[in-house]
Amino acid sequence: MEVSVWDTYVPREDGRTMHFDILVPSDLQDTDTIFGFGKEYLASKSFKTGDLSSEECRFCHMQSAPPSVVESIEEDGYFIIEMENCS
Repeated sequence: MEVSVWDTYVPREDGRTMHFDILVPSDLQDTDTIFGFGKEYLASKSFKTGDLSSEECRFCHMQSAPPSVVESIEEDGYFIIEMENCS
């Protein structure tokens, strides 16, 4: 499966910046849906964060996804790769 990678940086309440990627099917281009996935992920965190919009989340590139990512996308619609300050 080809996926679109959306590079995301969101400020945390403690001053650190979260960096994570939102992976979605390559044919999904509706930013409201993609940002909604990011907001759903942020809501699962035990700490408060800033908002997520086009300022924090931008299309980066497309790539092939491994089977575990494809499975998650088929189940949830998206997959998150945590990069920095996500815990």
